[in-house]
Amino acid sequence: QVHVVESGGDLVQAGGSLRLSCVASGRTFYAMGWFRQAPGKEREFVAGIQLGLNSMRLYGDSVKGRFTISRVYTKNTVFLQMNSLKPEDTAVYYCAADRSSFTATMGDYWGQGTQVTISS
Repeated sequence: QVHVVESGGDLVQAGGSLRLSCVASGRTFYAMGWFRQAPGKEREFVAGIQLGLNSMRLYGDSVKGRFTISRVYTKNTVFLQMNSLKPEDTAVYYCAADRSSFTATMGDYWGQGTQVTISS
């Protein structure tokens, strides 16, 4: 079975940093990424990374310059380093894995979500 498991969500003060982790297993994947959903809002693309030698990356406009997605080579493991956190970053963060796509609409498989709360 395919499993996607994220972790690392926590309560952090504004201006602080947090690192999320995600491990996908059960089959080969073409790309992995992160989405988030805040109360009353639609799910938003945060970042994605291609699981190839170039590790091509995509970022949502709201997190460019603050968040960084990275991977562990030879493993379906990705991280989301979040810096300069703002209260508006508060959301449930979901990890996604895709078999063939690397776009802002990727997501064949999903994790359960991890809560990130930023206090002011």
